[in-house]
Amino acid sequence: METTPLFESPLPTRDVAIREPDVRLGHRGSLLVIAGPCSLEDETLARTVASTVRDICAELGLPYVFKASYDKANRTSLESWRGPGLEAGLEILKGIRDEVGVPVLSDVHTPAECGPAGEVLDVLQVPAFLCRQTDLLLEAGRTGKPVNIKKGQFVAPHDLHHAVKKVEHTGNERVFLTERGASFGYNSLVVDMRAIPIMQRTSGVPVVFDAGHSVQAPGGLGASTGGDRSFIPTLTRAAVAAGADGLFVETHPEPARAKSDGPNQMPLNELETLLRHAADLARLLRSS
Repeated sequence: METTPLFESPLPTRDVAIREPDVRLGHRGSLLVIAGPCSLEDETLARTVASTVRDICAELGLPYVFKASYDKANRTSLESWRGPGLEAGLEILKGIRDEVGVPVLSDVHTPAECGPAGEVLDVLQVPAFLCRQTDLLLEAGRTGKPVNIKKGQFVAPHDLHHAVKKVEHTGNERVFLTERGASFGYNSLVVDMRAIPIMQRTSGVPVVFDAGHSVQAPGGLGASTGGDRSFIPTLTRAAVAAGADGLFVETHPEPARAKSDGPNQMPLNELETLLRHAADLARLLRSS
């Protein structure tokens, strides 16, 4: 029985330059790694994670972008830790970019944040819950910096090309998408790995897989988000096999003590094994 394909004329996936010449994202490049603690808990922790992951990625030949949020604006509870805020957070991120020597990424939540964030960040990230916010997408695009749009848990993968077009409307084509699971009943997510090639072919941009947030149980701990990090390696391997252009992994030296998303962060001392297996799998698939 024949079926009608979702995309009859798939778009070619273009490369996105994050830092020339060594940090690029796309089908002709290496598997990009975006990793760091969920939030900027303090400068010492952030620098420790950034330098450790930098060295791991250098050994494995993987391009690396440091990630941490200066404001966790969508926490479950009003009492939850949010981070140092825009001004102090950008100062920490600037230090990591300049002194650790790696590109940096963080979330932007309002159009007003995009200007100052764009002066420091190498990549502006639009959170999943805000992926349809037109004013935010346009202002992020106007910075000229690469924009990572995280797919909302409520959005079909083939519909996210509308968000891409909003950024591209500003003349900025340095856009990529991140898959992080879809709502599956209450307090649960599920990952449809078809979303990775669907978004690549319908939007024509690279797609990163967010391994940590995909194992979340939103609100699963009552006043905070739960999850099961033991599934991160399984989903990571599946995403690489599905053709993901990069991996997004939140990591912490002591996830149980993390101020946000502890159940979904990879222990820092286990990250090298995860990335080594992913890199080996990616090279095998791309050489076949």
